[in-house]
Amino acid sequence: MRRALITVAVVIALSGLFIPTTEASEKPLVVASIGPIASIVREAFGDSVDVVTLIPLGADPHEYQLSAEQVNLLRGASVIVTTGGHLPVEAKIAELKEEGVIKAEVLLIDDYRAEGFRYLPERWYNDKDNPHGVWLDPDNALAIARATEKALEGVDPGNADKYRAGFESFRVKVEAIKEAYAGFLEGNKSAVVNMPPVQYAVEWLGIKVVASIKPEEEVPALGVDDLLPTAERSDLVLYSLQSPEQLKKAAFELAEKSGKPTGGVVVFWEGKPYTEILKENTVSVLKAAGEKVIVQKNSGGTDSAYILSALFAGLALGTALGYILKS
Repeated sequence: MRRALITVAVVIALSGLFIPTTEASEKPLVVASIGPIASIVREAFGDSVDVVTLIPLGADPHEYQLSAEQVNLLRGASVIVTTGGHLPVEAKIAELKEEGVIKAEVLLIDDYRAEGFRYLPERWYNDKDNPHGVWLDPDNALAIARATEKALEGVDPGNADKYRAGFESFRVKVEAIKEAYAGFLEGNKSAVVNMPPVQYAVEWLGIKVVASIKPEEEVPALGVDDLLPTAERSDLVLYSLQSPEQLKKAAFELAEKSGKPTGGVVVFWEGKPYTEILKENTVSVLKAAGEKVIVQKNSGGTDSAYILSALFAGLALGTALGYILKS
């Protein structure tokens, strides 16, 4: 009798009808095109999702092509989060989705715009929409996270409350940083940057980017002397810490010749929380603008950033302004 029962079980299993007594609870797989997008998803949704980055740190995202293994990975994804769709890899993903090769929810620019995402104009390049570095603007990061939350709710409605709670926690942290720093700089400040992505790291602070040493991906860099009159009329020269050495040197030379302060921001990263990079970039820009920023740990373990107003060299320190930044 026992042997007969075993035989029946084997037959059922081989026929594909065997159902395990315990079901494995799998997390949705979220594939992000680049590291900064992955950092937004990880910080917002934590352990409730598995997150994989397609383009490795250090690779040129404008030249990178999908491998066969990555196409197979995309076939198993629940949600694919892009920078908006302008990268070649992202255009290929949209094509594969249209062809039915991948079934995942693919998030592109229209999904983000529905949540408040905006492009900034490249004032130095015919006011073209700037698709580079969009995630560095905190409102854009929130739009990307919100669109991801909605997509996760669609593919995994049973855990919708978990995804909503994750987004809300992320939103509170981002809004705390915005409240602490946005609009702190007085007057109409302007800057020259060395690459278009830097624009998104500074304009939300009230600093208008008026020129870029490298105007666009396909356009050669401008000469330092050509930009000198513009830099002299501006307040800052800012650069990407990940930019090629030539472009960093050009920013330093322009700052030296124009007599303007300079500061660097992180554009690409992997593995660090989004809000940590947002704070680091903000502090770097404010210091370049003449602000003294002191970050202390209070007894509750939260970061208290006390920003002392000292706008530009030679001015006396103003009244200390305290802001609480919740980690």
